[in-house]
Amino acid sequence: MKMKSHSGPQGGGPLRDQMLAVLGPRGIVDDPLQIESMTKSWRDSWESIPLLVVQPQSAEEVQAVVRICAALGVSLVAQGGNTGLTGAGLPSADRNEVLLSLRRMNRTRSIDLDSDTMVVEAGCILEDVRNAARAAGRLFPLLLGAQGSCTIGGNIATNAGGINALRYGPMRDLVMGLEVVLADGRLWDGLKSLRKDNAGYDLKHLFIGSEGTLGIVTAAVLKLSTLPRSSGTALVGLDNPEAGLAWFRRLRTRFSEQLTACELIERVCIDTARKHIPNVVDPLDGRYPWYVLAEIATAEERADLEGPIGEAFAAALDAGEVSDGVIASSITQSNELWRLREAIPDAQRQEGVSFKHDISVPVSKVPEFIRVANEKLSAAFPGIRSFAFGHLGDGNIHFNPLQAAGEAASLWKSRLDEANRITHDVAVALGGSITAEHGVGLLRREELSFYKPSVDLDLMRSLKRALDPYNLFNPGKVLSKWPT
Repeated sequence: MKMKSHSGPQGGGPLRDQMLAVLGPRGIVDDPLQIESMTKSWRDSWESIPLLVVQPQSAEEVQAVVRICAALGVSLVAQGGNTGLTGAGLPSADRNEVLLSLRRMNRTRSIDLDSDTMVVEAGCILEDVRNAARAAGRLFPLLLGAQGSCTIGGNIATNAGGINALRYGPMRDLVMGLEVVLADGRLWDGLKSLRKDNAGYDLKHLFIGSEGTLGIVTAAVLKLSTLPRSSGTALVGLDNPEAGLAWFRRLRTRFSEQLTACELIERVCIDTARKHIPNVVDPLDGRYPWYVLAEIATAEERADLEGPIGEAFAAALDAGEVSDGVIASSITQSNELWRLREAIPDAQRQEGVSFKHDISVPVSKVPEFIRVANEKLSAAFPGIRSFAFGHLGDGNIHFNPLQAAGEAASLWKSRLDEANRITHDVAVALGGSITAEHGVGLLRREELSFYKPSVDLDLMRSLKRALDPYNLFNPGKVLSKWPT
């Protein structure tokens, strides 16, 4: 089967007629403002023009959409909340792809407190899922800055990580079962809540992190955790990332799995957040080159965490690992500290051109990565400003150097490819990855082909060919070459 080219106005011809027949008027999106919200990237400027935008309301309707597209030779791009950072959820600019939004599939199907699971549809907003779990006395631990608009299906498709991945793992560790529409229109019902199942291949892992290229996730069984009833937040100032690693090691030894988050923040990130975002406080009286923000949480009600954190801090101070710090004494103070961390990405966008990298390296290599990458970038681009923050506890650093102050943005934009190569060469040389939680999509597609070993790419192409032989799902994403 060869994919055909469909041109013409939005929603015209037999494609629209057949979609209307199975979805009804509410299943077709015609409102220009709504379409713009689904086709405009919030960070990059990719041009995105779909042939048609559809919003099915059930797995059966998704199956019907897939069958129609397969019969007409039209490709499909599945989308959740359109909060991705790599273009994976956007159609191309040639008007030959249907954009399939899952936002109407937003039901919580069930919650099982004995099994600690909940079954939700792919279009459920992450924050709504977290609230539903909390109302039932449980925690769904995935926590992202975009939680108010990103969807569970998108979280699954990208294997989202976030702040709590240190303790609970990324999305792959939070999914127990999936329901997926396949490229031939069949529905794979893998909605199992089994803790143990060795009956053959664990198929759900094929679709988690596949960025919509192998199937369309319509529902998932999510793993719930005990709801924390006490927490403690601490921020320390220190001289360098090596000291941050020592502080993380001390916290992990003292608190074990109670250590929920451990975020490394460069001072320039705080300065930028305070410059551009209202009501962001400077956390300490003094200024320090680096900071670590950590969260400790336990299911014990009214547990004294401030005392043990203070003891760990005193020991670190005596050892010369930290210079100053604050332990939140109230929820308000804790929220202020986390607001500082959450403000950084938005503030950075207002500061000028930045070279955004979502790398991961072994935790022990984080200080070396930051040092070597900054040295090489400074040698190549005098005046470039270091800008690093992220998840120290799992080795995922958002390494986003800024253009030299006062210089033309156009000059620095032209240096993107070289800056990417320098940064990614350092990460890979240290045993790391060029993308830790944002995925590949369009943004890292060509770089993936450069950095991934050929055997890895061959296996990926074999999976794509087996599950989507006619390249129906999200063509041109992740893999740069169609498997022949």
